[in-house]
Amino acid sequence: MRWSGQEVGAEERTQALLGMSGLVRSVRTPEFQGVTFHEVTAKSALNRVPAASSMPFDWTVNPYRGCSHACVYCFARSTHRYLDLDAGADFDQQVIVKINVAEVLRAELSKRSWGREMVALGTNTDPYQRAEGRYGLMPGILSALADSGTPISILTKGTLLRRDLPQLQQAAERVPVDLSLSIAVFDDELQKSVEPGTPTTAARLATVRAAADAGFRVTVFLMPIMPWLTDSDAQLDEALARIAEAGAAHIVFGALHLRPGAKEWFLEWIEREHPELVTGYRRFYGNASYAPAAYRKNLAQRIRPLLRRHGLGSEEDEDQPEQRRRAADVAARRSAPAALDLMPQPALF
Repeated sequence: MRWSGQEVGAEERTQALLGMSGLVRSVRTPEFQGVTFHEVTAKSALNRVPAASSMPFDWTVNPYRGCSHACVYCFARSTHRYLDLDAGADFDQQVIVKINVAEVLRAELSKRSWGREMVALGTNTDPYQRAEGRYGLMPGILSALADSGTPISILTKGTLLRRDLPQLQQAAERVPVDLSLSIAVFDDELQKSVEPGTPTTAARLATVRAAADAGFRVTVFLMPIMPWLTDSDAQLDEALARIAEAGAAHIVFGALHLRPGAKEWFLEWIEREHPELVTGYRRFYGNASYAPAAYRKNLAQRIRPLLRRHGLGSEEDEDQPEQRRRAADVAARRSAPAALDLMPQPALF
């Protein structure tokens, strides 16, 4: 499972240890220039999604933290700060690998309290990023989920999904299996710039075709749609035509959102690669994480006729401010007391 690569020097190792428990070792390999992999033993594998989230699932598994895909817009970048690593280059180059994740997951799923709710993979960092080709964590994870009767949902940019299609077909005979590919950029040069570590768009479309031919109803996440870069009617029409031709059945679409961590990194990229767009992006995202509501409404109005033209079912990205507010309100009502206690309360401050 592990590489026999060169160990990181003591000074770099000390830096990598900051905020990181269960570290076994840190390694580099010539195949991944500039990337350090920190192999850790995890105490848990299942992550509960906060009640106030707008996501349509309650549990996730993340075998990796950080991602060599290096997408400049990745919303998960800020999670690296919990490890005392930065949300920019460290997120791309300091990748945490939970080498025992399959074993820990199997133990958690065997508990009598486990309700066999759907588990989502790929909601934070990609389980089929390039390192998976060497660590091979996903087959064990999929086996643990299927053996326990737990439904599986996968979202990935990685073409390595094709390796596991036979296993996923077998799993689908026992549990629901949902497969989604993230394909946001259909201009090759732009894709190399904004997602430098990802497989090509053509390779991902070929993976959609392989999954569809294997009997799966594949969803494509056409997101983030980036203002002034990938959002023209012609660009959207070409993207949907190619997605439909690849055999996808469903689309999830949504405009770029930039939370802290991702925002700073993305805006630096805009300033460097597309200085003509700096004013517009700072107007949209300078004081907000989401594109303006009017822009998102216009985007939906323009894309829906194109979806119908190409025979694709669709839904909008659920991670939007309106949905998040509704989810937070529901969570607050669920946790509210049944009746008001009108007795005086001590001051807290």
